[in-house]
Amino acid sequence: MKSIIKITILTVVLISFASCKKDSRPNYEYMPNMYESVGYETYQESNAFANGVEAQLPVEGSIPRGYTPFDIANTNEGFSLAKETLKSPLDSTNVDLARGKELYDIYCGICHGNKGKGQGKLVKREKILGVPSYADAGRAITEGGAYHTIYYGKNAMGSYANLINEEERWQVIAYVLKLKADLEK
Repeated sequence: MKSIIKITILTVVLISFASCKKDSRPNYEYMPNMYESVGYETYQESNAFANGVEAQLPVEGSIPRGYTPFDIANTNEGFSLAKETLKSPLDSTNVDLARGKELYDIYCGICHGNKGKGQGKLVKREKILGVPSYADAGRAITEGGAYHTIYYGKNAMGSYANLINEEERWQVIAYVLKLKADLEK
């Protein structure tokens, strides 16, 4: 008998809590400052800087974190120099062709095609014209030339330096050279 009374009371309490909830009105907010932070004005008047309000320029000669400068110029002479002298810092144990293929499919395959034949989706839809195959006779693809092209872009191809970091560029280049070798068989 006592257990039936307890179950009845518990059921009434649960039903009363459930009936108080309405999805049409907002719930209570407890400590809203924990997840709704106060917005501060970025360039407000401040005594932190000697000149008052202004964006501070970096110290001359400083290099941003995670950035490696590329000392070869974005010219035809620079391209020739890179093509002749620049070599991959990755040795055979560091080359990951699966990762290179993944990056190639994301960034390069849309124009160059997944096999490197120059028949990507954008070429087939005639959005971009004149993407040559890696197997074309005049295409002397080298590590340095490919790196320079990825870094600065060439002809209709833009730069991918801001999308692919240095190590990923070399992985893509290793995969491109594999595609070229496969097409020339």
